[in-house]
Amino acid sequence: MDFENRRAAGIKSSPSMAIAMAAKKLAAEGHDIIDLSLGEPDFEPPAHVAEAAIAAIRKGGIRYGAPAGMDSLRQAIVQKFKRENGLDYATGDVMVANGAKQILFDIFLATLEPGDEVIIPTPCWVSYGDIVSLHGGRPVYVSCGADTGFKMSAEQLEAVMTPKTRWLMLNSPSNPTGAIYSSEEYRRLAEVLARHTQVLIVSDEIYEHVLLNDTPFVSFVQACPDLKERTLIVNGVSKAYAMTGWRLGYAAGPTALISTLNKIQSQSVSCVSAVAQAAALAALTGDQSFVAEGARRFAGRARIMVDRLSLLDDLDFIAPDGAFYAFIGVGRLFGRKTLNGGVIEDDTGFAAHLLHAFGLSSVPGAAFGAPGFIRLSIAASECELEDACDRLAAMIQSLKN
Repeated sequence: MDFENRRAAGIKSSPSMAIAMAAKKLAAEGHDIIDLSLGEPDFEPPAHVAEAAIAAIRKGGIRYGAPAGMDSLRQAIVQKFKRENGLDYATGDVMVANGAKQILFDIFLATLEPGDEVIIPTPCWVSYGDIVSLHGGRPVYVSCGADTGFKMSAEQLEAVMTPKTRWLMLNSPSNPTGAIYSSEEYRRLAEVLARHTQVLIVSDEIYEHVLLNDTPFVSFVQACPDLKERTLIVNGVSKAYAMTGWRLGYAAGPTALISTLNKIQSQSVSCVSAVAQAAALAALTGDQSFVAEGARRFAGRARIMVDRLSLLDDLDFIAPDGAFYAFIGVGRLFGRKTLNGGVIEDDTGFAAHLLHAFGLSSVPGAAFGAPGFIRLSIAASECELEDACDRLAAMIQSLKN
């Protein structure tokens, strides 16, 4: 009996999650594994966030809530956009969901007709294309190499525009590359978008506060206010507040679009956990020093990776400006032989050998639409990162021409 339709059969499980589960299985079997596959902070949220969740439980009255989210939390999100990004939204322009990933799922479910195109610059997060495909859309990948800083140019955007283009997917700071678009780079893209008025923009800004050097973050709407009524900003508390498992994301955009997303949410998940919302409210309205301290810690870890990777031959590596990943070019090592006589043929083979022979879990670049790279998360302790670099160096040294 067939238990999946054509849409389900056409997608794959999340590669990063699959690799993380494989690494956990090896560790459970007693292997010495450093898992740098998933991107999540290795420290706990601020104490007042957990206390707010506990207080909500003890108070009781945890019932179904509004699909859009608690009014108090939506007001806090409005204030966040005003305070941190200089953007004015009303509570009716804001929604809360079970993670930023659900928002992406909802927008393509709500807006795509069969064959509609979504432009996705690559390298990109592993789930973008499959979420589009699952809802009948066609992902249009635009390769943005290291020579462009892993960012899409206005010329590239213009070249892939068609009457079927429905959305442009942006992500800054980027997972997996750490690239950050400047205001000027956004404005050049906006000049193209101004000529194609049917195209909507989704700006994934989940890594907004994970900045690793002096490169500033700018929200797309901040840089391109004329496109505010065509743009949905997606964000959440997972990265900045170390709340990945709480599953709480939020979005801001045109009132009519938010209303449609709320309708979808009412028929799918009904609402977001009131306990998670209480925690997120405390995160957004409480002491924000945790956010700056987290960024400082990640910046220090990035420096470790930059310093160590610069000493390894035959790697191509650009230091990330944001997010918490090292995106490493390993293509020059393809064709070399392992100690057991195998040949490293591609990034998937490289990552597999790195895991099984040296105990270091990474994600192949092919998962991000960028063959020839691997991604290592730097959201780990300094000791683990040093050990990870030792293992990577040992693997490279073991390979023979």
